[in-house]
Amino acid sequence: MLGLRSAQAVLLHDYWRAHPGVDLDVVTLRVDDPRQVAAAVRAGEIDAAFRTVTDPAALPPEVRMVRAFDSPLQLLAGPRHPLASAPTLTPSELRGHRLRVPGIVPGSEWGEFYEQLADAFDLWVDATGPNFGTEVLLDELADSADVATLVGARDRYLWPAGHDLRRIPITGPVLAYPINLMLPRTGPHPGLRPVIRHFAGLPPLPGPVWRPAWPG
Repeated sequence: MLGLRSAQAVLLHDYWRAHPGVDLDVVTLRVDDPRQVAAAVRAGEIDAAFRTVTDPAALPPEVRMVRAFDSPLQLLAGPRHPLASAPTLTPSELRGHRLRVPGIVPGSEWGEFYEQLADAFDLWVDATGPNFGTEVLLDELADSADVATLVGARDRYLWPAGHDLRRIPITGPVLAYPINLMLPRTGPHPGLRPVIRHFAGLPPLPGPVWRPAWPG
């Protein structure tokens, strides 16, 4: 997975807490190109990975993807942001507001996600400038009256109490980041089946949902 604060890590930890006897080895892959991750699954270097190859033709025939779950997005903003007091927001209410998302890598699945999202709702997704990490972004949001970002509703973020950041759900439609699981097409690890069932048992997202045009 990409990081231990992600929704994937949070839900996988929930699964492990419910099944503490499971022998689970969790690794983070600092690889931007999901095709390299697919190659690692094909070679048997890892049993499965929470990544997406958005072009079906680029997925090795020995690897398949299954939908694990949808991660709904929220707006994360500081207390002086004009949307900070909203209980919920629609995608149209985000138009014209700068959505700071540093670290978007061309060719990555999250790069394609934000490109499709911006096109679908005419949003201003700002990926310019260097990426100094999550803590610096949270500091920027706390000090800003015009910058916000998008985060997964299940992603785990911590910030100083004085930042007073607000997480605001987005509905009408819900903006969903599809989380896929790559695994071998034949002979997958037998421990993957109950993990997939665990994710399949999550409650569905309410109301209309927007997803990118991805396989899985």
